[in-house]
Amino acid sequence: MNSFRSKLKPLKGLKAVVDRLRRRGNKIVLANGCFDLLHVGHVRYLAEAKSLGDLLIVAVNGDRSVRRLKGEGRPLMPESARAELIAGLECTDHVIIFRESNVERLLRAIRPDVHVKGGDYTSDTVPERAVVKSYGGRVAIAGGPKVRSTRDLIKKVKRVGGAHGD
Repeated sequence: MNSFRSKLKPLKGLKAVVDRLRRRGNKIVLANGCFDLLHVGHVRYLAEAKSLGDLLIVAVNGDRSVRRLKGEGRPLMPESARAELIAGLECTDHVIIFRESNVERLLRAIRPDVHVKGGDYTSDTVPERAVVKSYGGRVAIAGGPKVRSTRDLIKKVKRVGGAHGD
């Protein structure tokens, strides 16, 4: 469990790791998301993101950010639990929690070689595309077409739970 927590980094610590590894020639990859209810689509997305470089940093939306993006009742789990779940994945090297609505500030600070988004985007619809291009990075789409969503899983759980009186 402590090894999972050691993957959680504040920005200053993360920048130091990135700078050191970049000097060694490593390719830095950043992926991000809410990860409110971890499912196979998330795992496929992050595993493919890792295959695009040497170091995978996963930025997890903070609680307020999730609420702004997804609405009341979300997130289902607090940011610390979501970050620890993502840190527990073998493909994840480091995790950072960000509180803004998007990762532009983090992208400017870390300047990953590759910024990866899931299959619900195209390279043209990635909101942070201009920021990534401004420092010479590239945008990639990973995880295949989006066929699962946390929203759909929540609806299914509510239906099943309601049918059983839980």
